[in-house]
This record gives sequence, structure tokens and C-alpha cells, in this order.
Amino acid sequence: MNYRQIIITTIILLLFTVIGATMVALTYEGTREQIAANERATLLRKLNQLIPAGSYDNALLDDHVTFSQAGLPEKHSRQIAYRARMGDRPVALVMTAVAPDGYSGNIKLLVGIRADNTLSGVRVVAHRETPGLGDAIDEQRSDWIRGFDGKSLHDPATERWAVKKDGGDFDQLTGATITPRAIVAAVRQALLYYHANREFLFGIAPEASL
Repeated sequence: MNYRQIIITTIILLLFTVIGATMVALTYEGTREQIAANERATLLRKLNQLIPAGSYDNALLDDHVTFSQAGLPEKHSRQIAYRARMGDRPVALVMTAVAPDGYSGNIKLLVGIRADNTLSGVRVVAHRETPGLGDAIDEQRSDWIRGFDGKSLHDPATERWAVKKDGGDFDQLTGATITPRAIVAAVRQALLYYHANREFLFGIAPEASL
């Protein structure tokens, strides 16, 4: 192959690269808004599992506040609380949270807390736990996660927020204790943060009561 052929081949390859990159960019630009809309719709469906749609009248996805979860690396520490209101009255909120000590790493959660300080529920949104064991935290695999429904820091008492193997009130999973232990601790921490910062989370004046 002479230099002329090498140059022609190089130019052809560059043209294909430019055309391919342009097509990818155009495809992304054409679908970006739809992808974002789909992501918002999916998130809203998950939030509405914990706060029923008819129980609030504000734009749930747009009414939120960010906060830091202590004990996490900086890149994972920023969390969000989505606030549900009826008129000006706080109804509930859903906090994102991370259990950093799952068996296979971080477990991402949604923690729903009503204005009366009780849990409306907890959902796992991302995990890498062992199939057939730790993945029973997923509501589609078992009802274990629904054991948080209606609980609060007073039911059970704060010191009883642990799995039964550790002297607490929450069931562990057969063959998997680390995973539920991590989630119970994360939900307990979310409730403690809520109690200490609920005026900030709901965006109400400190002297106002829930």
C-alpha cells in the first residue's frame, strides 16, 4: 500500500468517525427530553407508592430540598427530600437515603414519612445484594420491606430499631442478616434526621408545628 492509499483510507475512516459521532449526538439531542420525562414519570410512580397521589395538591417532584447524609463519601452524601402538601399544610415527605453497609455495597432507599412522624413506607430503588438471599428486600421478591409501614421512633422504641438477631424488633432474612441490618439502620437514621430537622425539611418556620 502506497502513501496515497494510506491517506485515502485514513480520510475515509475519519469521515466515518465524524458521521457516527454526529448521528449519536443528534439521536441523544432528539431523545434527551423524552428520556428526562420518562425518568420523572418513573420517579413520581415510586413516590406515589409512599404518598398516594390524592393526598397532596402540590407539584411533588418540584417541591424538594437537598440535605447531606452523614457518614457517606462526599459523592454519595447529597440526598433529597420530596415534600407533599395539601394547601399550605405539610402532609408527608419522601427522603432518599443510602445504606452504605449492605452485603454487596450501597443500598439506595426511599423513606416515606408522614407529618404525624410515622413511616408511610420504605422502598429499595437500587442494590446489588445476592440473588435468592439479600434481594428479598425488593418488594417484588417478598413483603419484608413492608414491615416498616406505620412504624416510628416510638414504635418500636428507638433502641429496638435493630434486627431480632441484634436484640431488636425487625425480622432478618433467612440466610441474610447483613442486608436487613443495614436497611433498618439506614431507616432509623433517616427518622432521627427527620425529627431533628423537620422544620427545615418541610420548609416551615421553626415555631410552626406539624
